[in-house]
Amino acid sequence: MSAVQFRPEPLLIMKFNKKNIVLLIIVILLITFLGSFLRQPKIYSFSKEQFVPSDMETVFEFFSRPENLEKITPAAMGFNIITPKPVEMKDGAIIDYTVKILGVPVRWRTMITSYKKNEYFVDEQLKGPYSYWHHKHTFKEVDGGVLIIDEITYALPIQAFRKIVHPLIIKPQLNQIFDFRFQIIEDKFN
Repeated sequence: MSAVQFRPEPLLIMKFNKKNIVLLIIVILLITFLGSFLRQPKIYSFSKEQFVPSDMETVFEFFSRPENLEKITPAAMGFNIITPKPVEMKDGAIIDYTVKILGVPVRWRTMITSYKKNEYFVDEQLKGPYSYWHHKHTFKEVDGGVLIIDEITYALPIQAFRKIVHPLIIKPQLNQIFDFRFQIIEDKFN
């Protein structure tokens, strides 16, 4: 009697050459990229406080004029308001402008979603570089002046890259913008 040897055929044999490895890497990156849109976005927060020795009316008036944003934003950001001026600050006001992100001009549209004179206002992104942007500007009368409080919550549009982009670009840029702003406000109100 002779023995018959049975050799099962593999269902899929993939030769690991350079072309197949590159293809596999591309597929993995594509799945990761597309999957990032299905995950819950990570919400970041940023806050800054500044005391100014001035009265509430003067401080709030300065900040409630969107055109003053150009004065307190670093020139490298290329901040430019497109909405015809003057912009009336109120609930529902929409402000269109451009900013440079990594040197590339980007359109940004915000809406004032909450406004209470001499207390606070909130701007929220309707269209722009973030998947979510909520910036609350609060003004509190304190002994000898006004405390300005900026509270920002935001999310990045491509979650797969947030671990790289946020610590290397976004967070340092926010710190730079608000450090610049702090100095301009310090000079203006002192």
